[in-house]
Amino acid sequence: MPVKVILRCVIAFAVAAPLYALADSLNAKPGAWEITTTTLMQGVLIPPDVLANMPPEQRDKIEQTMQARAGKPVTRVRQSCITQQNLDEDLFNTSDEGHGQCKKKVVTKSANKLVLERICPAPQALTMKLSIEARTPESLVATTDLVQAGGGKIHMDIKGRWLGASCSGIKDHS
Repeated sequence: MPVKVILRCVIAFAVAAPLYALADSLNAKPGAWEITTTTLMQGVLIPPDVLANMPPEQRDKIEQTMQARAGKPVTRVRQSCITQQNLDEDLFNTSDEGHGQCKKKVVTKSANKLVLERICPAPQALTMKLSIEARTPESLVATTDLVQAGGGKIHMDIKGRWLGASCSGIKDHS
């Protein structure tokens, strides 16, 4: 599985899972949010069978790129609009992105904290754990840890800050 697909899966899980929980009980407001994500990757995030089918030069280049990124955090800040409709929908169950056989489990759920697990079988086996805390209705913190069967790991620290009720000017309405 390409790194971009894995990262999209992690981000979809990290963004959609809290929205699922918000619909029921997590104490957060709809509207414009600033989301800061710091990602740390380790190991090769491409399954061994995919690497084995690549030409040697391409495989070497990908492995070198992944090793160069290992241990170096990347921080991104974006604005996102979370509407009441987002909060009312069951987005957690619709964000599988090709992982229809994954098992999702709510470990803990309250007004202030949500812990979720996701386990996907081979051929793209992975385990993911997401913990979200609503410190206030205007402040969220989360961590995500993903471990892939081939040994690749991703850790994400996520901070969300509510900007206001209006999503005016925000292009991403997810």
